[in-house]
Amino acid sequence: MNKRTFTFCFILSFITVLTINAQQWNGLTYYGNSGSTNGYLVDTNGTTVKTFTFAGFGSNGYSTHMMPGGDVWRSVSNSGSNILTGGGMTGRIQRWSYNNVLLWDYTYSSASYCLHHDHCPLPNGNVLVISYDVKTPTDAYNAGATSSITIWSEKVMELKPVGTNSAIVVWQWNAWDHLVQNLYPTRGNYQTSIVNNPQRININYQTQKDWMHMNGIDYNPMLDQIVVSSHNLNEWYVIDHSTTTAEAAGTTGGNAGKGGDILYRWGNPPAYQATGTKILDVTHDSHWIPEGVPNAGYLVGLNNKGSTGPKTTVDHVTVPRSNYNYTITTGSAFTPATFTSRHISSGYTSNMGCSDQFPNGNQMVCLATSGTIYEIDPAGNVLWTKSTGGSCPQSHRYTTCFINNPAPAQPTISLSGSDLLATTGVTYQWYVNGNLIPGETSQLHTPNQNGIYVVRVTDSNGCVYAYSAGYNYSLLTGIKGLTSQNDINIYPNPTSGLVSIATNLINHENFTVNVFDSFGKLLLSVENTNTLDLSELSNGVYFISVITERGISVNKKISLAK
Repeated sequence: MNKRTFTFCFILSFITVLTINAQQWNGLTYYGNSGSTNGYLVDTNGTTVKTFTFAGFGSNGYSTHMMPGGDVWRSVSNSGSNILTGGGMTGRIQRWSYNNVLLWDYTYSSASYCLHHDHCPLPNGNVLVISYDVKTPTDAYNAGATSSITIWSEKVMELKPVGTNSAIVVWQWNAWDHLVQNLYPTRGNYQTSIVNNPQRININYQTQKDWMHMNGIDYNPMLDQIVVSSHNLNEWYVIDHSTTTAEAAGTTGGNAGKGGDILYRWGNPPAYQATGTKILDVTHDSHWIPEGVPNAGYLVGLNNKGSTGPKTTVDHVTVPRSNYNYTITTGSAFTPATFTSRHISSGYTSNMGCSDQFPNGNQMVCLATSGTIYEIDPAGNVLWTKSTGGSCPQSHRYTTCFINNPAPAQPTISLSGSDLLATTGVTYQWYVNGNLIPGETSQLHTPNQNGIYVVRVTDSNGCVYAYSAGYNYSLLTGIKGLTSQNDINIYPNPTSGLVSIATNLINHENFTVNVFDSFGKLLLSVENTNTLDLSELSNGVYFISVITERGISVNKKISLAK
């Protein structure tokens, strides 16, 4: 869901607050100017109610998002230390408490990769990040590029914070794994038609060093999907997060069954040789409109040159979604042909910027270049403005209830007989295959179809939503549990990084996979996955434990030799 308004893939509950004629959406707006070491919370009168001080810990990068309970995730400009340089470069990410205590400080920067632009915290406590993924001229040639040049490709990673300054990459998607070209049959990624392969990115479309320049990322917990925006290719891309890392490199697996291929793209049909008009021109801040807000489920983004002048626009788009996939006519562009609705802003931001959508129908727009933040009602009337006095890449508004109350623990789903049982919450809402199930608001749900089930719970104050991971349920099969060491096979062993786990579990029985070092220290814990990526660990011997939801455990030893 949209981290912009209710951030970090937890959603505020706005059931009791509805539209009252042209009123501001009540809450506190966070902003931090580029290059500054401060962040600010201001109320709807423009009064600063809290100042965050980050002096000595790096200047503000591109984005900052608050979590339920008031913690702050902050990108940091790793100035002077990044080998790669360019707009939106960060190289570093931090988590701070509301009381201004640094909780986590992680640097990811080298000659071949660097964090940049946006990030998105997840319901499980991890965080999605965007990173450059540098490819050599030889890589470009072999992939079918017309020019043998260095290309900064992109990757999306899910980081699991470890300690105060380390992380494990628990999931990764590489754009380089999903390319297409129709010029060189003997090189990689060759297909006779680009337009008939919209699930792949044409490596020969506007190829340059800083090629895609992704800049916005958001997560939808009901779909387990990610949307990212591309500045240079003028598109938004939806990809599947339910895959394993190995599946994300291929074309099968995940809820949508398409691995890491692009599920939906919008904004620039010529990028994949489809007929249609380019709508996006220097886009930023792609995100979903969340539950509880008018037009929930729309995709939204900033279109910096969307209108003449130029003037920045906020474009809202309906999507042709069917469960986890998106319909398209072969040989044509994804619909719609143009935006569903558009707000033409009061000015122009040449780069960066963002928008929030609120439950009363209002919107807040951040024009980065001028440092102007303003709120409008559904009729376009300006209700509130704030000048930040500098370049402000993003700003977001949160209710005080959200800031003061941490999210409930992420719920889990287990099997109770033939029913699905959620862990205890205050309120419940069930979904199947990404769709809300009307009236299913009890802790126990009786499924009537095969599919992926998700449950949403609310905290005791009615401020914050939290969503479970998906649970794959089948009406026709029972559960067979682990009973002996022979019921699990981990391979290859030794491994160079990627590990597959074969068990006799029916896929709707939940299980946890833990990885320990030789001293018994827990390094990694994931749920319901059959693939692990240990490549970030050092060579050595590790122990993998598979534990079912009923407490049955099987342990194996594995050697890592990269």
